[in-house]
Amino acid sequence: MAGIVHSQPFFIIDSLFYNLPLTKSTLRANSLTCVRGERTLFTGLSFEVVEGEWLHIRGENGIGKTSLLRILAGLTKPADGTIYWDDFSIEEDPSEYHRNLLFLGHRDSLKEDLTALENLSIATALDGITAPEDETLLALHRFGLRGREDLPVYCLSAGQKRRVLLARLLLRKAKLWILDEPFNALDVRAVEMLSELIGEHIAAGGMSIMTSHQEIPMLNGRVVQL
Repeated sequence: MAGIVHSQPFFIIDSLFYNLPLTKSTLRANSLTCVRGERTLFTGLSFEVVEGEWLHIRGENGIGKTSLLRILAGLTKPADGTIYWDDFSIEEDPSEYHRNLLFLGHRDSLKEDLTALENLSIATALDGITAPEDETLLALHRFGLRGREDLPVYCLSAGQKRRVLLARLLLRKAKLWILDEPFNALDVRAVEMLSELIGEHIAAGGMSIMTSHQEIPMLNGRVVQL
């Protein structure tokens, strides 16, 4: 079982990287149950997140946090329950839902022989985005990869590889961000940059659901404890 518990502190972000549409959006999970093998990870889980809000999914390892995010992203189906986007089940029109969604898993991989710039360009193309090279470079630079954009990924540290993946957030202008352990392998400065970016997204009317073992210093957040 799980429930929403407390709000968390925040620092104010006053610069927005982009403007999101003004339409109201809501993601609602209704009585979700997740079963893996013979084990029930969680059952009867319900919550709602609206634009300008974010949820922090917390719990011990193996309790179902990643499984929940994959269900919310429409990658796997719950054993029971329904997910609604703007009051419509995501199964009714999955393509519309996915146009509003960006999912980053903690096991997302890069092509080691390609450069950071090439990897990000491929990712945006798979997202159906035509991003000019200067915008792609700007995204990498914002994540501290200036001077490393043309290096093969195998030359980068684990934290730098994570930054390449996270740079998608600057190019994929989705309303809802579902992020699995986005702060993993990041140093203190990178954690600050990512927190600022997510804060900008929320302040602009975006939404986010994420897992993290760390406290996240951002406004308008609630915790779902599994």
